[in-house]
Amino acid sequence: MKAYRISHGGKIDGLRLEDIVERPLEPYEVRVKVRAVSLNYRDLMVANGAYPVKIDIPVIPCSDGAGDVIAVGSMVSRVQPGDRVAASFFPDWFEGRPAQAKVRSALGGDVDGMLAEEVTLHEETLVKIPDQLSYVEASTLPCAGVTAWNAIFESSDVWPGDTVLLLGTGGVSILGLQMAKAAGLRAIITSSSDEKLVQARALGADETINYRTTPEWQDEVLRLTGGEGVDVVLEVGGQGTITRSVASTAVGGSIAVIGGVSGFGGEVNPFSLALSARRMVGIYVGSRAMLEQTVKLVAGAGIKPVVDRVFPFAEAKEAYRYLESGAHFGKVVIELTQ
Repeated sequence: MKAYRISHGGKIDGLRLEDIVERPLEPYEVRVKVRAVSLNYRDLMVANGAYPVKIDIPVIPCSDGAGDVIAVGSMVSRVQPGDRVAASFFPDWFEGRPAQAKVRSALGGDVDGMLAEEVTLHEETLVKIPDQLSYVEASTLPCAGVTAWNAIFESSDVWPGDTVLLLGTGGVSILGLQMAKAAGLRAIITSSSDEKLVQARALGADETINYRTTPEWQDEVLRLTGGEGVDVVLEVGGQGTITRSVASTAVGGSIAVIGGVSGFGGEVNPFSLALSARRMVGIYVGSRAMLEQTVKLVAGAGIKPVVDRVFPFAEAKEAYRYLESGAHFGKVVIELTQ
């Protein structure tokens, strides 16, 4: 069985394809033939040494994958051979609120992930995927899809007609746009590319803002909302966007802090939160139960996750480099065709 491994900080060129000897299954373990793996910005952070991990040995990278169950341990009851499944980002967070024990490890960071021909996982990590989702589409959901779900529906208080602000056109933001529209929300999205904004309009975005030509984009958000601001911001930018995101948020609204594409840091005046009853909440992906809800919404609403490009397994480095370029709209996926 072949799998990629990478050391934390090993850079993209440090991604190595190796032969892995599979061990026998434990009673509650499941072997999955991987069909598709989607990349996240986190995978670049691991490669660049910018993601906090507790180990110093090479791991199989990538948290997000989908495939077929091909073997089960003697005590497995959740799935059976032939089931189509996706793996949850956190192997130990099944439901409820996060806790240290639940988020102590994540696929592709502290433990082996999904960028392999086959993977062995505990049965509780797996979620069945419906037939209407392809493996490529399903592979986009465990991190980016669950993060968007958590930010909009779990950690915020939204109702149909409320407004969500999405920063950029990466995987989380585009899946968030699709979910928001399916739930009857108004969506505003930003990008530095007018071409990408046209694509976002085609997906249902109600308003678009080019942040390169409108650098004070928070003022435009306020104008588009009649001076009120938005009910939820999916804040993926970090240091370069956080103060503008807060300024864009309505009284009583939420800023879901997801990532730091522009770096980490920046100053937020606490009174800008307190005096307007705004809430800033950190989003650390989510539980297996959230993945189940995400799959249910995506399949039930007929959402087709947007996949920009699909690379073959042999071109994993090229897939990483394409993601790093920022040229993508939606997700970048690696497909295995064995």
